[in-house]
Formats: sequence, C-alpha cells, structure tokens
Amino acid sequence: MQNNKYIRYALIGAALIVLPLLLQIAGNAWVRIADMALLYVLLALGLNIVVGYAGLLDLGYVAFFAVGAYMYGLLASPHLTDTFASIGALFPGGLHTPLWIVIPIGAGLAGLFGVMLGAPTLKLRGDYLAIVTLGFGEIIRVFMNNLDHPVNITNGPKGLNQIDSVKFFGLDLGKGVDFLGISFPSVTLYYYLFLVLVLFSILICYRLELSRIGRAWMAIREDEIAAKAMGINTRNLKLLAFGMGATFGGVSGAMFGAFQGFVSPESFSLMESVMIIAMVVLGGIGHLPGVILGAVLLSALPEVLRYVAGPLQALTGGRLDASILRQLLIALAMITVMLMRPRGLWPSPDHGKSLTTKP
Repeated sequence: MQNNKYIRYALIGAALIVLPLLLQIAGNAWVRIADMALLYVLLALGLNIVVGYAGLLDLGYVAFFAVGAYMYGLLASPHLTDTFASIGALFPGGLHTPLWIVIPIGAGLAGLFGVMLGAPTLKLRGDYLAIVTLGFGEIIRVFMNNLDHPVNITNGPKGLNQIDSVKFFGLDLGKGVDFLGISFPSVTLYYYLFLVLVLFSILICYRLELSRIGRAWMAIREDEIAAKAMGINTRNLKLLAFGMGATFGGVSGAMFGAFQGFVSPESFSLMESVMIIAMVVLGGIGHLPGVILGAVLLSALPEVLRYVAGPLQALTGGRLDASILRQLLIALAMITVMLMRPRGLWPSPDHGKSLTTKP
C-alpha cells in the first residue's frame, strides 16, 4: 500500500510537469489558464485556513490579494522612483526587487493586514463577521482606487504598469527559453514557479491540519464556547488563522502582479472574494483535495465556457451577450453541483463523524 501511494504521487507529479508542454501545443492561452488556476489554488488554500479550519467567514479575502499585488507593483515598477525624487535619487537604476525578498515581504505585509482585520472582530461571528470582513475588502479596494491624490502612491484607477517579471539565478521568467530542444515560453516558466509555491503551500496546510494548532482551530469551528472552556486561547488562535490565511493571499497577489505586469483596483472586486469562497465551499470546505479541485474547476470553467458561449450566442441570433451568457452558465453549473453534492465535490470523510450514531 505504501509503494502504491508513492507510485501514485510520482504519476501525479509527472503529469503536472508535462501538462504545460501538452497545453502549449494547443496554444499559450491554455497554459495561461493553468497559471491562473494555480494562483487561485493558492488563494483557496489560504482562505481554507480561515473558513475551513477556524470557521471564520471572511468575505474580504481579496483585500490581501490586492495588498500583495500592489506591494510587488510598487517595489518592481518605476512608479515610486518617477513620482518621488528622493526615492529616485536613492535608486537611480530603479527598484527591481528580487524574488527571495518579494515573497517574504508580500507574505509578511498581508499577514499584518490579516491580524489588523482579525483584532477588532474577535467577538464577532457568523453574519456579523461576514459584514465586517466584506467592508474591509471594499475599503482596501477604494483606498487603492483613490490613493493618487494628494500624494500619488497607487496611481489610482490607472493602476501600476511596467512591473518587472520575476528574475532569479539569471533566469527571466518574462522571456521564453529553449532547453534540450524544447521551447519553454514565459507562461510555461511561470507555471512551474506557481506549481512549486502551490506544492509548498499544500505541505504547510497539511502539516497545520494535523498539528495541535489545526485541531484547536477545528475545535473553535465546531463550538467556540466549548473550546474556550477546554483552555484553548481562542483570541490568539483566531488572530493566527487570519494572519496565516492572509499570507497565502499576499504571496499569490505578488505573483499575480509579476505575471500580469499590471495591477489595477478592478482586479480586486467583491466578485473575486465571492468566487474564492465558492471554490472552497464547492470543492469541500476544510478538505485540502476538495479545495484544490474546487479552485481548479471554478477558475478554469469561465475560460472554457468562452468557447461554449460564442456558439450559443450565434444560435440566439446575437440577442444574448456572450459574457452574460457565460456567467449564466457558470451559475447554473454551480447550482447543479451544490444540489447534487451539498457537502461539496470532494468533502472531508471525517466531516460529521461525531454526529453519527451506532445502532
């Protein structure tokens, strides 16, 4: 059985390595879809810590995504050096922050914002917590949209452009390379970087789930009063859940900024938070394989349905807009799944175990 497990892991790893090479045969657009799916997996894993493990409904999770993206945009674009003469004098060659500095800063800054969000909401739960976190997410988006006056920090609705691609060990992921006669375009190189980050994040989440901290989070999720009566420090563990979950969002946001080369407030709307929560719930809340499955399906489904909405629009004589029709198909797919699988596509086998009664 142990050997079979290792063989299965080896086959999955080989498939993930070969996948972008197969997708790029059909076009780099499909590899780009896989890249965005990996970023959403990273976001869903972070939100699963908050919602799935600790049971804290967070509707403003996209704010941490925005913090990471803008952090990278400011540290790896000419915006600060062009806007502030003092910064331009300190860095005449421009700010070009390397990868091993960007990821810790992105994770730390987003984690700090997560603790700042969690601190005033410690006594809130359920709908009230959802409303407060929703407001936090909108506040961050509005700030990003308006911090261009009187001091231009975020460049407002115009966003930040000319953001550097990721570079490490002399390799620029913004430029394709040829290796052993195989062409690796930029989107494929980013795929491998995102895959490494996702695998590392899965390992962290798995170890957290099995740890004392993970079990304490789940105790708070099931019954906070009983957990407090058992001596669990619910205040610190809630703050830790918010901070840990936010770090994943910050790293994902930094990678999003590098991958896109441009960030603007429109990328961090409320709909993004709703979609990330839907990924966690649709896949199987609190279950790592289910969360990953939900993130991959919901991130790739809108792009795949572009090829379905066009022909359907032609059948209606062009009376239906293709984008509206695509959203309708996504909604119908989500409703169908939740009606057929109310606990998610791949729920945790241990969920509800304590409620079962022996005959």
